[in-house]
Amino acid sequence: MADNPYLRVLGATVRGQAQYRASFALDLVTATILAAVDVGAIFMLFRVTRSLGGFAWTEVILITALSVVAFSLADGLVGEIERLKVYVRTGLLDTVLLRPMSALGQLLVLDFASRRLGRIAQALLFYGVALTVAPVVWTPGAVLLAVLAPVAGAVFFGSVFVIFAALAFWWVDSGDVGSAFTYGGRDFTNYPTSMFGGWFRGVFAYGLGFAFVAYLPALALLGRSDPLGVPDPLRWASPCVALLALLLARTVWRAGLRHYGSTGS
Repeated sequence: MADNPYLRVLGATVRGQAQYRASFALDLVTATILAAVDVGAIFMLFRVTRSLGGFAWTEVILITALSVVAFSLADGLVGEIERLKVYVRTGLLDTVLLRPMSALGQLLVLDFASRRLGRIAQALLFYGVALTVAPVVWTPGAVLLAVLAPVAGAVFFGSVFVIFAALAFWWVDSGDVGSAFTYGGRDFTNYPTSMFGGWFRGVFAYGLGFAFVAYLPALALLGRSDPLGVPDPLRWASPCVALLALLLARTVWRAGLRHYGSTGS
């Protein structure tokens, strides 16, 4: 492990960020506070209503916690891949491709944002509280899902980050489009899918698969059927959907690398 080149680069990145202690501490605290905003919004909503989409606050908290953990993990580990457009525009990607290492792996460790570790820690703590407060029906399957669902959600969000970052291989200024699906997807999964309607719910929840990040796994943990009529077995399908998203991200990334033709300078 000590000879792993990715770990050496990652260690150098973290040490470099930690050299500026005041800035590092401020970034860590700021990221932690921002993570609390999503959770605080839920509590503010329940000051004026007794349910959201047919779910009590204890149930919504579990949905939100699953979403927050999944997104925090993906954003902390993969989110900086959004900087790919800078590498493509400036030609720095050529330097990355010259090294005998995975281009994607290099980009993830070179731009690793250690300040987001505080957000991940807070999200995990919130998830633990939500599992305690929510009326979870504990079975061996539910215990396994409680562990796998946040990981599957993180893989799903990470795949979304990579897919839309890879658009920079064809369209350098695609960042805003990607944000609509990454951060927009985060906001969508923070709430019960039953709150949304029409084509918007159909596209985001089932067409793009965001319902499998938090909503459907939460239903399985709560022992509830989906009021929208989704078959009960699909409540347990988040790992399968995450795997499909990962395979799609791998395909898009490889196609983008093959398409990349350097800056010519």
